[in-house]
Amino acid sequence: MRLPFPEKIPIVPVFFFAATLCAIQLAQGTNSLFSLGFFFYVLVATLAFNVAGGFTRTSGAFVFFNSVLGVIIGVCLKAYLGEPADSNLSAPNLTIAVLLSGMCMMLLAIYLARKVVPNRAFLGRMVTDAKMQTATVGSLIAGIILTATLFVIPSGSGSVLSALNQLNRFFPMAIVLGSINTIRRSGGKRSFNLPVLIAGILMFVFGLMSFSKEGMFAALACWLLAISSQRYNFSRAQIVGLILATIFIFRYLVPYSQYGRSFREENGAASVSTVLSLLSDLSYVRQQYLETSKDSYEDRVFGYYDTPQGFFDRLQMVSIDDALINRTAQFGTFGLYPIAVAFENLVPHFLWPNKPSLLSGNIYAHEVGILAEEDYSTGVSFSSSATAYHLAGWPGIFLLAPAIWFLLFFVFESLCGDTRQTPWGLLVLVLYSHVAPEGDIGALIYESSYAAFSIVFAAFVGSYVAPLIGTLFIGPEGIMLRRGASIRSVAGRLIPSQPPNPDQHPAS
Repeated sequence: MRLPFPEKIPIVPVFFFAATLCAIQLAQGTNSLFSLGFFFYVLVATLAFNVAGGFTRTSGAFVFFNSVLGVIIGVCLKAYLGEPADSNLSAPNLTIAVLLSGMCMMLLAIYLARKVVPNRAFLGRMVTDAKMQTATVGSLIAGIILTATLFVIPSGSGSVLSALNQLNRFFPMAIVLGSINTIRRSGGKRSFNLPVLIAGILMFVFGLMSFSKEGMFAALACWLLAISSQRYNFSRAQIVGLILATIFIFRYLVPYSQYGRSFREENGAASVSTVLSLLSDLSYVRQQYLETSKDSYEDRVFGYYDTPQGFFDRLQMVSIDDALINRTAQFGTFGLYPIAVAFENLVPHFLWPNKPSLLSGNIYAHEVGILAEEDYSTGVSFSSSATAYHLAGWPGIFLLAPAIWFLLFFVFESLCGDTRQTPWGLLVLVLYSHVAPEGDIGALIYESSYAAFSIVFAAFVGSYVAPLIGTLFIGPEGIMLRRGASIRSVAGRLIPSQPPNPDQHPAS
């Protein structure tokens, strides 16, 4: 079975899916306006995904993660649980209207951005196939050296090490480059090599130490996106292994991440003994997490489902967005100050040491009443559509949000182009898997600047510096793979100079 990496999703099956779900929602007692609004939301999101170019473009990935992880999975789960889709919401009809309008404006931003994006991506195919193996090893070595340095030498805000840490995408780059290189060199028979395995293990371990779901699962996301872009053909054993790994992640690692955060120390991580103690009895950790979740759900300020749903409580932004939208409807807009601060923060710290900072998610969370009064450090995620409405009302949806989305799409599309031809776009897809559903409208300004610069930095280091580092360790020819015949003789081989054609590789 070849992993999907769709350019577009057929609109007719989506229409019948949305219509069927709408009928189920009405039968379950959902308000007709909410059901109809969600019906059109699914159709517009699909249209936006197709106009963007699907996963072959970074803007298409943004639409997918924003809509699927932010809204669609959550609403579908409500139907599966037999709960009305608008239950446990304070302003359901207004919320779905804001989300639908936001998706329409996102479609407009994508259409306009595609009109002005240059045909040739700025980064392009900077790293050649001949240098990809040495670039993989060099990225891995650079990541290990930088990580070790950060552990030994303290790095304060504004320091050179702090700046390098923000640009540090060496481990994800090693996974992406190594996976693509292995698939191409092996003619599609293998999907990872030793450097990929080492980089993935290190990312996973760091995620375990900090109880970070993003840290633990980012390596898997990098690998899956890389092999999907190459239309890698999974064997049955690999499919079974991936299914078992997914079950293990949802059943044990997600509870471990949530429960273990109470054991964090000041540096955001936990001691090795604490981590090993929790990992030694994951069943107990899961039980404690479920009991804690049940107690907190009974005392919750808001929540989308009637009962705790574990990780699925995090795979929706509808309830938290509804709380902020309802707050805006009751007390008015916040104003554009967070946008001004976001642009001010584009000035480097060494040029403006005392520049203003604003933890907007913390402020919004205080407004809706989900944080203690003395808590000024916890960040809470809200979607870009909800925060745009909170800052400026409907003008925020129809003017502010599309302007910033346009900026974001234009920057990354101009840099990366087709994600099947360049590995740098895949790094953006990994970034979007977290930012698209949970990044507020001000945070996207940061992504359009500093995050974009980190991708440029990763591309130049991966193309010119990492191959030199890798050459010092493995020689100029890279790690030679034993092969009995040239890749050209392998049936169904992958052609690196051209994007894969799904019509030539039917799913098995």
